[in-house]
Amino acid sequence: MARQLDEQMAGRYPVGQRLRVLDVGMGQGTQALRLARLGHQVTGLEQDATMVAAAREALAGEPEGIRERMRIIEGDGRDTGVHFLPGSFDVVLCHGVLMYVGEPDALLAGLARMLAPGGLLSLLVRNADALALRPGLSGDWPGAVAAFDSVTYRNRLGLDVRADRLVTLTDALAGIGAPLQAWYGVRVFTDTATDGAEIPQDLQTLLAAEERAGRTDPYRSVAALLHLCGVRG
Repeated sequence: MARQLDEQMAGRYPVGQRLRVLDVGMGQGTQALRLARLGHQVTGLEQDATMVAAAREALAGEPEGIRERMRIIEGDGRDTGVHFLPGSFDVVLCHGVLMYVGEPDALLAGLARMLAPGGLLSLLVRNADALALRPGLSGDWPGAVAAFDSVTYRNRLGLDVRADRLVTLTDALAGIGAPLQAWYGVRVFTDTATDGAEIPQDLQTLLAAEERAGRTDPYRSVAALLHLCGVRG
């Protein structure tokens, strides 16, 4: 996904330009730190205190120049208007968050307001059109049948969460003034890997296969996750 995001950023902004990035629901800050290391000015917003502590600990181990480029705020992603002025960012990330939000429309609209004209909105969501794939491949036939008409599922943390359909999000992005420009699949071949599975020796070939599948039909349509990129008009 990082390669997909870099591709979209490079297609919109000159090489070397330092961008203002907001990472909503940044978790432990993996993506935010990566972008700060690339020279961008990054703000991470996260409501989970444990994740905030982990992100701050990771940031503390970085060189001073990187620490100065990254700010961490503890807060709810639905309250971006409380913390920032409209149009404050060139890039807004919201990765792995929408599945925990029952009614995401208000959140999406708030994210779009944070973007400057021409800014990039990057979403990572669970693919509702492929919910039957994981139970089907594992031989859970009742689970597969039930998943065809559902937009909810139980994740690996044991939480009941929701997924999104590509067509629904395409309409939603158009409605908030950040129409879809590109979309990718994520975890096409590797979604059924067990937690803690050993990293294969030929990792680069695996990544190349995943990256190719993530941008190629029909493979990307059955990916576990969808990476959608909208651009603020």
